[in-house]
Formats: sequence, structure tokens, C-alpha cells
Amino acid sequence: MNTSGSTKSLAPIRSRVDAVQTVLERNGLDTDSFIDTFNDLAVEQWLPRNGARLIARAWVNEEFKELLLQDGIAAAKSMGFNFPAHHRYFVVLENSEKVHNVICCTLCSCTAFSIIGLPPDWYKDLEYRARVVRESRTVLQEMGLDLPKETEIKVWDTTTDTRYMVMPQRPPNTMGWSEEKLSNLVTKEAMIGVAVL
Repeated sequence: MNTSGSTKSLAPIRSRVDAVQTVLERNGLDTDSFIDTFNDLAVEQWLPRNGARLIARAWVNEEFKELLLQDGIAAAKSMGFNFPAHHRYFVVLENSEKVHNVICCTLCSCTAFSIIGLPPDWYKDLEYRARVVRESRTVLQEMGLDLPKETEIKVWDTTTDTRYMVMPQRPPNTMGWSEEKLSNLVTKEAMIGVAVL
């Protein structure tokens, strides 16, 4: 602890990054390969399109919908999607006229990123994480979603091994649409629960 009253300044960010990289490389980790692999996953594979495809299939296939709601991981894997080992449970929350679901992670910013993509900046913000559990209706209104007073709002907080995704209500006048066309309607915001379609 510095008792002299002076404040010790931090090294520039580039120096700190280089120091961390040096330690990782000394311990046998190939940081360049990891960065390339992670970038490929984040940009090419972990896309909101994955969750949109799951939801569109559930809208047109009742048997698949039952599987998705009962065992989200099995349903996702049946369509070729994978999860990190620590995502032991993937729970899909179905919105209805009476209940609207919204997800958050009060401790950090966890999401089912391999299915709905990396979390948006606002999702990681402490204000969203703290307020959505206490004053969900107000937070949703501030984000542009004004739900009827009679609609119950349920907030689901991600845990160490459980990830959530909201299944929004299917928009009216979409009967007969293909899965592909339906999936184009689904947004990351709707899968988090801060928007409707």
C-alpha cells in the first residue's frame, strides 16, 4: 500500500498486454493461434443467426419446439450447434401474451454466445445488469419496449452453468412462411428479451 500520498501510474495498455502475452507464452500457450481461432469463432460461427434458426424451426415444427423447450442443448445439437463444456444447460424461455421473459447476467455478461452471439455492450453495462432485475419494466421502456401493464415480466439471471435464450412470439401474418424467411425476423435483442418482433 502506498502511504506517501502519491499515486503510482499504470503502465500503458500496450505494455500491459505485452506483459500478459509474455507470461502466457512462457507457459506454453500460443497466443497468436488462440486470437485467430477466437476471432474466427466470434465472427464466423457464434452468430445470432444460430438462435434465429432454432426459433424459426420451433415456430413451424411443434415436435422440435417441445424438444427445444425441454432440452435446449439436445435441440441445438440436433441442428449442428455446439456449446462450450461449461454451458451445461441451455434453457429456452417462451414468451406469450401473458408473460414476457428477459435475460441478464448480474455478475458479468454471460450469454449463450455460441447461439445468440457475443453480448452487446449495453448487456455488459453494470447499469443494465443491476437495474433490469429490480425495475425491469422501466428498463425495457427506456430501451423502447413498452409492454402492457397486465403482462408479467420474468427476469432470468445466468448462472455458472446455465445459459438462457428467449423465444419471442411469432409475429402475426407469418403463416406459411419458410423457416429461412422466419429466421430473418429474429433479432439478438428479441432473444435477450428487450425487444419484440
